[in-house]
Parts: sequence; structure tokens; C-alpha cells
Amino acid sequence: MKVKIFDENHEKDLENAINDFLDDDIELIDIKYEVSVSIFSDEQVFCFSAMIIYR
Repeated sequence: MKVKIFDENHEKDLENAINDFLDDDIELIDIKYEVSVSIFSDEQVFCFSAMIIYR
């Protein structure tokens, strides 16, 4: 069993990275998805991440 971690600033970037990875010949076991938000000065900062568990 293996894991692959993705971390992107935009949800579309995360979607593209995961879809590119899933094009490979792998046996998908699970995908864990998370969004975090923080405030830096007057700006909201988002972090979109996912962990893919596969064989």
C-alpha cells in the first residue's frame, strides 16, 4: 500500500493534479480530502489537500 499527498492553493489545481495521477495504472483504495482556511493580514488563504491511498 502507498500514499500520495497533494497540496494546492486552488481547488481546480488540486482536481487537475489528482486526475493526472489517477490516469496512471493504479488500484485506488481511498481519497481523503481537506480544506483549510487562514487569515494573513486582510487576505484569506485557502489550502486544498488530498491524500490518495493506492496499490
